[in-house]
Amino acid sequence: MTIRFAHLSDIHFGGENPEAVAAAAEYVNGGDFDLTIISGDLTRFAEPQEFEAAAAWLSMLKGPRLVTPGNHDAPYLAPFERVFAPFRRYERAIGPAWAQSHLGGGFAVFGLNTARGAQPRMNWSKGQISAGQARDAVRWFDAAPQECFRIVTCHHPLIEMIGGPMTAKVWGGEAAARAFAEARVDLVLSGHIHAPFAWPYPYGDGKTYAVGAGTLSIRERGVPPGFNVVEIEGSAIRVQALAWAGSRYEAYRTWSLDRRADA
Repeated sequence: MTIRFAHLSDIHFGGENPEAVAAAAEYVNGGDFDLTIISGDLTRFAEPQEFEAAAAWLSMLKGPRLVTPGNHDAPYLAPFERVFAPFRRYERAIGPAWAQSHLGGGFAVFGLNTARGAQPRMNWSKGQISAGQARDAVRWFDAAPQECFRIVTCHHPLIEMIGGPMTAKVWGGEAAARAFAEARVDLVLSGHIHAPFAWPYPYGDGKTYAVGAGTLSIRERGVPPGFNVVEIEGSAIRVQALAWAGSRYEAYRTWSLDRRADA
């Protein structure tokens, strides 16, 4: 049995690439995916009209989906609301902000929120994950069938991308990455960097992989707009980053990852 996911991130409605976004929806709808995962930053400034556009686009996608918020999904231009109700707009338009889950079809996905409306540091857009969030995810996986392929999704990479175009600096990120590796999570999907990547966490058995998707916005950071297709078949995990070539999506880079031997 082959399991297929579409992994998109950082669409940034209000600053999206319209052609790439429309073509991504067509690709997803024609791809027969088991789940579409969107790891945050649906909007540019979390303005109401941006969330309306994001919700309309999401409603076009066929099949089940799981969506987590990003730092741009807390109001950038309304500081009072950003501090005291950072994801109220997101929850009204999109759905639950703090945690989401999907179980079935041979896989288990837990989404959690690494974005914050305010933090005790100047750059509130950087990531944060609490020990309680990591524990909640691990407990949820403990209750899932052991044979399930396990995925965590969040907006910020828990460990910095090597040579990446920007940083996430996730408070609690390394501890959470270690906890997920010890819980035998297979993939941790994220966005934020606007560039695709895949590599193993240096914890546990080395078979827990961080995978990042690019952006579908005009805020390119040296990589064309794009998204990932993830396929699991037997002991193999294949991640293909697709890039927008102006009229269609083309293969940009592919990673072949080894799944645990007891899978």
